[in-house]
Amino acid sequence: MGTWDIGPFDNDTAADFGGDLDEAALEEREALIRGALKRAAYPADFLDASDGERAVAAAALVVAQHPDGERTCSNYGPSEPLPEPPAELRALAVDALDQVVSDRSELAELWDDAVNGPKWRHDITRLRDVLDPPVPPQEEALFTI
Repeated sequence: MGTWDIGPFDNDTAADFGGDLDEAALEEREALIRGALKRAAYPADFLDASDGERAVAAAALVVAQHPDGERTCSNYGPSEPLPEPPAELRALAVDALDQVVSDRSELAELWDDAVNGPKWRHDITRLRDVLDPPVPPQEEALFTI
């Protein structure tokens, strides 16, 4: 695994994906992001590590354009502007991230064997929570039955 840190673009596959986005015409970039998310969200069988790495990078780009998201800070991510993602890409990114950390994911298996695996999982959860915030627990019942 050509990986140097836990960030979304901190591996060879995601860095190449960032380069592919920069080389694509502006109107083609959304389709590249959508394709990476779809391959991970709906794997035929076992999610390949490289598809998982591209999906994490694509999800990070969707998060970066979310009002509650933060910019992707990486020298290896795309440097060219990206189009505003349609709202449905958020749900697709959530589905992709869920598959990336599932027991059917090669990438999750690799990270589970790594020292920084828990940090990586925390980072994936942080990305997911921007797109689909967890519902905070209620302290009091709204009404009694």
